[in-house]
Amino acid sequence: MDAEGVVDLVTGVVTTWGLRVVGAIGVLVIGRVIAGLIRRAVRKALNKANVEPTLIPFLAGLVYNLTLAFVLISVLRLFGLETTSLVAVLGAAGLAVGLALQGTLSNFASGVMLLLFRPFKVGDFVETGGVTGKVVELGLFTTTLASPGNVRVTVPNSKVWGETISNFNGFPTRRVDLVVGVSYDDDLSVVTETIRKVLAADSRVLSEPEPQVEVSEMGASSVDLVVRPWCTSEDYWNLKFALTRQLKEKLEEAGCSIPYPQRDVHVHQVD
Repeated sequence: MDAEGVVDLVTGVVTTWGLRVVGAIGVLVIGRVIAGLIRRAVRKALNKANVEPTLIPFLAGLVYNLTLAFVLISVLRLFGLETTSLVAVLGAAGLAVGLALQGTLSNFASGVMLLLFRPFKVGDFVETGGVTGKVVELGLFTTTLASPGNVRVTVPNSKVWGETISNFNGFPTRRVDLVVGVSYDDDLSVVTETIRKVLAADSRVLSEPEPQVEVSEMGASSVDLVVRPWCTSEDYWNLKFALTRQLKEKLEEAGCSIPYPQRDVHVHQVD
């Protein structure tokens, strides 16, 4: 091959592949800029929608990486590479990885749902997944609770989302349910009046809804009354403990008795 042929060959290669390389670089640069713009737009939209802050970077990054993946596929097509088989291989690999990480992905999907719908937030006292405690951390894969005994409990998100969630801080008010048993010999009007005075004297008891004091059952050893005052969720346990003590003391001061289970035994002497 003479010099002129070599020059023509090099010129052809440079012309053909050079334009493709320049085009690929241009596609990469423009694609990356567009991906960045889309990521910022997604962040802005999620912030306006009041999505959980923990979830926003992940979703924005996911959109960004998916956009870059499409850009890379476009670049490969510029060089004449067949991308259909590549996409199929990547899809099969993704399916295999998904099956291998089925439990982990289930926890991840449940974590996304918890962050989106927010049945509880950090600081709430909840019962879920067979565990009761205060929510310390809500992650993408696990939820961390502090039990009443201050034990750190980590629950997989799939177990949390897949079961019933009881959020004790879900509403601003709660009802305290107490049962008071008095003797059959006691005057029920005195008992009821004494209980209502105890409730009225405690500022934590809400006037609306009105506290309920009613006779609920005539038991084997006592007449049982239900006492149901309302309070804020924050005052629930302190009020419950205080009322239990005060009701006993005030009923005894009023001359009422709080019987315990007992049995009368009659002995007959036979000659």
